[in-house]
Amino acid sequence: MLKVEQLQAWYGRSHILQGIDLEVKKGELVCLIGRNGAGKTTTLRAIMGLTGRAEGRVMFDGQDVLKLPTHKRNGLGLGYVPEERRIVPGLSVRDNLRLGLLAAHHKASEADVITEVAQTFPRLAERLDQDAITMSGGEQQMLAIARALVSRPKLLMLDEPSEGIMPVLVDEMFVLFSRLRDQGTTILLVEQNVELALGIADRAYIMDQGEIVYQAKASDLLADEEIKERYCSV
Repeated sequence: MLKVEQLQAWYGRSHILQGIDLEVKKGELVCLIGRNGAGKTTTLRAIMGLTGRAEGRVMFDGQDVLKLPTHKRNGLGLGYVPEERRIVPGLSVRDNLRLGLLAAHHKASEADVITEVAQTFPRLAERLDQDAITMSGGEQQMLAIARALVSRPKLLMLDEPSEGIMPVLVDEMFVLFSRLRDQGTTILLVEQNVELALGIADRAYIMDQGEIVYQAKASDLLADEEIKERYCSV
């Protein structure tokens, strides 16, 4: 589904990514972990076309999308939930969801999409006409995820979804991610909560200083305290 080869990225003169190689197979949940500043967010942003300059190859569903604008990548089925959530103030939950349909690669009706959201996110179904920015942080994160899902992405990239969220909602979200994977959504997850991420992932990559330094089955890495201490401890 996704194959990244020798991906390099810059912010201005700062060379952040030093040649990233990773892949996510169809139906997998793969996590990307490492310390703050390792380059995890930049990796997702480069895959999505949101860095100033990038080189290498980003093969998505058989097509090199590195030169495509972000909205075209989204239209091909590449979904992205940024760390900042990007909830639009002044718009209702319903209207924020409508934004997710704008670049969708399918033609589902709004009514069908709202029905799907109601089944997956009951909390949001109760708040469709509420100003989205007035919801709690956890509910806004759910909305950001739901907005990405309404386009029915082939691959969903999630950047630090547990950041600043109450533990009970974090647990709900990770149950949701597992269910989405089991239902066929391919997921690339960046997450600081290493134990939670490895607990649901199929495979894992560890980043350090803009490079992939380790990869393994998630279950193997979960049991490897030495590697986690070397690359993931604060």
